Amino acid sequence: MPRLVPATGETSHTGVVDTPLARALDRVGDRWTLLVVDGLLEGPRRFGELQESLDRIAPNILTSRLRELERQGLVVATPYSRRPLRMAYELTEGGRELAGALEQLAAWGAHHEGLPAPRHHRACGSALELRGWCPTCERVVEGSEEDEVTWA
Repeated sequence: MPRLVPATGETSHTGVVDTPLARALDRVGDRWTLLVVDGLLEGPRRFGELQESLDRIAPNILTSRLRELERQGLVVATPYSRRPLRMAYELTEGGRELAGALEQLAAWGAHHEGLPAPRHHRACGSALELRGWCPTCERVVEGSEEDEVTWA
């Protein structure tokens, strides 16, 4: 299986190998940021709704994470009240892409904890499996072909 982090790479000023995974973790690698993204998967939410769904998050932490996600273009805030100013938050396209990666992490966690898969096909109830899709060849790449997969 290919590695997520290449064996070679430039070392950053912190001494950590600079890879796409390392850069992604720098952007969204803390627990609360990932849980905020998860909390927005079902659609736009107001601050209070989001805080309620994220048990034990302090208001200042939630505010900080939402502002950072906005700054990175992963969340957009839309006012629903001008006086006082109140916002609803939702994922951008980039935020929904990140949510896809979180779904993979959640599926891995459920599998290794002996829990049911987090996503199921509504029509038949089967747990969904993630597959490598090549858009150029228009097919799933799996099995012995996985040796041909490279990581940029």
